[in-house]
Amino acid sequence: QVQLVESGGGLVQAGDSLRLSCKASGRTFTTDVLAWFRQALGKEREFVATITRSGSTLYADSVKGRFTTSRDNARNTISLQMNSLKTEDTAVYYCAARAAYISTAATSYPYWGQGTQVTVSA
Repeated sequence: QVQLVESGGGLVQAGDSLRLSCKASGRTFTTDVLAWFRQALGKEREFVATITRSGSTLYADSVKGRFTTSRDNARNTISLQMNSLKTEDTAVYYCAARAAYISTAATSYPYWGQGTQVTVSA
């Protein structure tokens, strides 16, 4: 099993920045790919960003150029730096992990954190 714990959510204003973190523990040798998803109220969970153990990244078009993800393999952590936040970024943000290759499909990730709320006010 892998346990994921997110932190860093909060309430900010549009245009502000926020940094989320996620720490993995347990069978971390299976966390080749770490990812961020988000789910707004009444909407489906959507892909935000992902990063492999070697540092390859992929971003959703909606956050490209504003969000940056990074990982520290020694500490089994992943971060999401969110800049120029918009009201439409408001959602619960989840950290997820899987083995093998990059995927943007939430259903392909077996391990999930509990989520952290990000609220962006106008």
